[in-house]
Amino acid sequence: MAKVVDARGLECPQPVVLTNRALEESDEVTTIVDNEVAKENVSRLARSKAFRVKIEEKDALFYLHLTRESSKKEPAPEKVVIGPTVLLIASDSFGRGSEELGQLLMRSFLHTLGEVFALPNRIICINSGVKLVVEGSLVLNDLRALEEKGIDILACGTCLGYYEIKNRIMVGKISNMYDIASALLSARKIIEL
Repeated sequence: MAKVVDARGLECPQPVVLTNRALEESDEVTTIVDNEVAKENVSRLARSKAFRVKIEEKDALFYLHLTRESSKKEPAPEKVVIGPTVLLIASDSFGRGSEELGQLLMRSFLHTLGEVFALPNRIICINSGVKLVVEGSLVLNDLRALEEKGIDILACGTCLGYYEIKNRIMVGKISNMYDIASALLSARKIIEL
């Protein structure tokens, strides 16, 4: 019998956290969420843990039926494998001082980033840094080019919601604090702007 996680009305990252706990305990989990972002975040988590995802939409709710791919439960890893380089962008401007200069420097940095040899594996945008991934951003083309080179771009869903720009995202994926914390804690190197 599937374990049920009722995550209706819960703020990010609670649906992911609760589902993650349930996936550790059961081979079949049904998570109920009430918004697209939670649906995507929970689905991404489940797939990353080798669960099949079947989504049923009913009465403005999403029922995510998660089933482990193999019948054998994989043991938890004993130690964390140190992974990629993560670029953490916490502002829409680079440096302190003049806001106008900071925005110019950010545009220049992201444009130049595509030309350097050692690219980050992931870019995470938080706080006002999420303004870089939405409609009207002057760095969208540079971010799209980086994404085409295989760089994973995550934008904090809570931050997008705070600035009321969640529906304007043009590049990357809306993410949650669970994914962001996991990415930062498993990174080989974190570069913060």
